Amino acid sequence: MQVTLEKTSGLERRMRISVPADQMDSKVDEKLKQTAGQVKIKGFRPGKVPMREVKRRFGEGIRQEVSSEVMQTSYAAAVQEQDVSPAGMPQIEDVNMEAGKDLEFTAVFEVFPEIELADFSNISVEKIISSVTDADVETMIGTLRDQRAEFSEVERKCVDGDKVNIDFDGFLDGEAFDGGKGEGSDLVLGSGQMIPGFESGIEGASKGDEVDVNVTFPAEYQSEELAGKEAVFKIKINSVSASELPELNDEFFTNFGVKEGGLEAFKTEVRSNMEREVEAATEGKLKNLVMDALIEQNSVDLPKALIDQEVDRLRQEAVQQFGGGNNIDPSMLPAEMFTAQAEKRVSLGLIVNAIVEQFEVKADDDKVKAMIEKMASSYEDPEQIVNFYYSNEQQLSQIQNLVLENQVIDTILDKATVTDVEQEYDEAIKPAPQTPMADSDDASEDEEAES
Repeated sequence: MQVTLEKTSGLERRMRISVPADQMDSKVDEKLKQTAGQVKIKGFRPGKVPMREVKRRFGEGIRQEVSSEVMQTSYAAAVQEQDVSPAGMPQIEDVNMEAGKDLEFTAVFEVFPEIELADFSNISVEKIISSVTDADVETMIGTLRDQRAEFSEVERKCVDGDKVNIDFDGFLDGEAFDGGKGEGSDLVLGSGQMIPGFESGIEGASKGDEVDVNVTFPAEYQSEELAGKEAVFKIKINSVSASELPELNDEFFTNFGVKEGGLEAFKTEVRSNMEREVEAATEGKLKNLVMDALIEQNSVDLPKALIDQEVDRLRQEAVQQFGGGNNIDPSMLPAEMFTAQAEKRVSLGLIVNAIVEQFEVKADDDKVKAMIEKMASSYEDPEQIVNFYYSNEQQLSQIQNLVLENQVIDTILDKATVTDVEQEYDEAIKPAPQTPMADSDDASEDEEAES
């Protein structure tokens, strides 16, 4: 086998491979003999079909089949011989499989980029420090009670926190607009479900009242036809209901898995959950800051093949997220929707792999065990969960990858400049600001008359 490797541009390589004719002819003859012993042709006894007849009927197809097999094996061998790392499958060009001649073909592919990591000491990040106070726990308990409040109809003016059932019509310059009409809609006043001014304009009204509420749509509203426009909503109050909070008793505590210990045990459980939440939130934000810094400081040539693969994965995720199942062909979604995110994922993956190799980072078994036990601690039977992870290779691999990623972050933070920033619980658990693309995706899910 002869191999020549040519660097064309950037990460692209062209590899010309030639397999001697005698090797090809030998493999084709061997395949023809196998076929002759198995094929059934009318007029010939099994195993007695003349070779010339086998060649006439199957020779060309067998040569193509053998050529395909040889191209796969010779390409793999050539990659090892030339010590290159293809990123994705090759494109096969200029194939010559003519009988009596060398098998020749060209494999065009991209290679993984060589990454020279920037100095981690140039990275500066803020690490959020937050704790759960007694006041935070009391606020959370209040929120849990609000979520399980029951509403009963009352005969009085509605106030903040009441649930009203309404019919409404929205008008711009006296003309009704699409998406501005609703009938029999339930709305909790003060929930922020509707655009600013809508809910406060209802307060003070009673069952049977009809009120006109003047509002101004936000300048950044998702519907361009409504953005920044003044509108009037004609609203009829069908009913007013006041909330009744559940008592803090054993029945309430049991709903959250606390079967004994009363109020103090319930508070302990709530605090524990809040501490896990704030820890996960602050760690996630720190990790994102580090990853963003890695991308900013490390310029990486990205193989198009890897980006295309990641785009396909993101398409699949999008279809699954929106419940498309088999009804939507992921390839119908424009690649441009996912290109930026795919490039970021591929870039991070290549940089992280370079860190793993350069610093010889390996998933620590003790840390893997600690993470599994921590995850299992919130279940009724932790030991069963631990056994599940250790008996499931795929699940265990996912935990090992998480631990490996955390160790990469630790490797970076050991050299980076880290500044502690204290935040209260409510602020610490807020999601980090999203990219404009993500914001527009979220906004598209809102109804036109709601914020």
